[in-house]
Amino acid sequence: MRHVAAGFEARGFRVVTFDFPYMAEGRKLPDKAPVLEAAFIAAWTEAARQTNGPMFVAGKSMGGRMASMVAARSGFDPAPAGLIFFGYPLHPPNKPAQRRDAHLPSIEVPMLFLHGTKDPFGTPEEMTGLVAGLPLAELHLVDRGDHSLITGRGKPVSEASLDHAAQWAQGSIARL
Repeated sequence: MRHVAAGFEARGFRVVTFDFPYMAEGRKLPDKAPVLEAAFIAAWTEAARQTNGPMFVAGKSMGGRMASMVAARSGFDPAPAGLIFFGYPLHPPNKPAQRRDAHLPSIEVPMLFLHGTKDPFGTPEEMTGLVAGLPLAELHLVDRGDHSLITGRGKPVSEASLDHAAQWAQGSIARL
């Protein structure tokens, strides 16, 4: 995510990052969802105090899922201009029946899913179907990208994907 944050800053966006409590404490096991969501809300609230203008929520994997759960119940104040997901965990690997998307239709802001074509947390077909049912969502597939959007060549999130996400965010701002 440091690469992504630097990429967005290079494209003129102010980026605020934070660690979930378990990460800050050096633990490997994530906290329960209410703790993770509360941490996201606290970070958002603090960033909003220091920001004028539209704000976006972005997250990688579980971070994106937690952001989506907060957004689904309108828990961010002010509401975000949009959500950007880097590798949304649609389901655990090899468990496509355990979907984690029931809350997504409740989100009332634009969503961008950047998803690798080799991501075991959701196939391109599953993600295409998901986004087709979400009128405010767009899918950007990263060819040969894994769950971290890294291609077989070991490169981090591509400049083209960062350009796409930045252009999508600018377009979302223009539609406000």
